[in-house]
Amino acid sequence: MIGQAPPRTHDHVAVLMGGWSAEREISLSSGKAVAAALEGEGYRVSMIDVDRDVAARLARAKPEVCFNALHGRFGEDGCIQGVLECLAIPYTHSGVLASSLAMHKERAKDVMRPAGVPVADAAVVTREEALTRHVIAPPYVVKPVAEGSSVGVVIVSKGANGPPKLIAEGGGFEEFVMVERYIPGRELTCAVIGDFITEVIEIVPLKGLAFYDYEAKYAPGGSQHVLPAILSPDVYELVRKYTVNAYTALGCRGVARADFRFDEAGTGDLICLEINTQPGMTETSLVPEMAAYAGWSFGELVRWMVEDASCDR
Repeated sequence: MIGQAPPRTHDHVAVLMGGWSAEREISLSSGKAVAAALEGEGYRVSMIDVDRDVAARLARAKPEVCFNALHGRFGEDGCIQGVLECLAIPYTHSGVLASSLAMHKERAKDVMRPAGVPVADAAVVTREEALTRHVIAPPYVVKPVAEGSSVGVVIVSKGANGPPKLIAEGGGFEEFVMVERYIPGRELTCAVIGDFITEVIEIVPLKGLAFYDYEAKYAPGGSQHVLPAILSPDVYELVRKYTVNAYTALGCRGVARADFRFDEAGTGDLICLEINTQPGMTETSLVPEMAAYAGWSFGELVRWMVEDASCDR
């Protein structure tokens, strides 16, 4: 059991959702689900579809707390967190620095590696260079340096003659991309909720999908979740240990989730792909499933997050 959910001490919560990132639609889904659950817990909820006028809108709404249901740029890269710090409105999830570090895949690796968290070798190059030549030997993955939800991820398979033109479209969100060694194997994830470490989930993409991509994450039936994951005790505890190490090294707060690949049939490597400081809150999302397994309803989870909110995170 995760423990007793805290009592409700706040009344008015603003749920920040939408925004203008590539993950807008998923954020809207998360925000609507969170708002409904918070209303069910007795909170007065203002749903705010975030635009460039968000500071003025928050000043008018005067919420006691903001539940950050934004995904992607501006929402989980430290920007909205900085706005909320300026407005002195307590908010959920991680603060400015941790959010910024975790969102930038290269900087996150730089912080996690000295903390003993194994990460994949990678290089950051211009999108043009990634389109022109193999930066590293295939197989490898090309991904935007600062996007989430597997947006723009392209796998270049072993034996590929050259980088696919798809990179120009899928990875077109920024000038620089990360070219990262492809880690085959099983997809694992684990989360931290305050000082509670969840059990490990194995994610099995369905429909012939190559990895836990955008469709596998958000389409109903896109993946099967095995909870708890069937692993050796040593590997299982390593996943949990690395999750806590990454969370602590980056300075995360509230809820965050770490994703891994386990090359069980090959090298035996267990590699942390990233830590997500704004994990999804949709009906197919992982953290609500982890919390439910530990004994909390979705309403209790979002209530805990609201009551955990603060500034100076």
